[in-house]
Amino acid sequence: MRNKVHMLDKLLSMNIVEAISFVWSEWRSQKLPLAIFVALCLNLLIAPIVYAAADGTLERRSAWAIGVLGLVTLAVIVYLFVVVFQPERF
Repeated sequence: MRNKVHMLDKLLSMNIVEAISFVWSEWRSQKLPLAIFVALCLNLLIAPIVYAAADGTLERRSAWAIGVLGLVTLAVIVYLFVVVFQPERF
């Protein structure tokens, strides 16, 4: 816990370029938070498209949920293709 707090203090005291280089250097050891961040950033692009395509019949929360569901579905599809075509890795 203390290590996480120290890393957060270190990250907040940096400027943008240093923060990006810090995240780039730490991505190998912490893949899940980076994957969640990328998924949320992609959802910033997908959710308004879903909301606009529904002609106002969906709530914004539902559009965000559909966007996240689409990203999760795409990730599972890619994972299954990798497992099918490269089974020796698993």
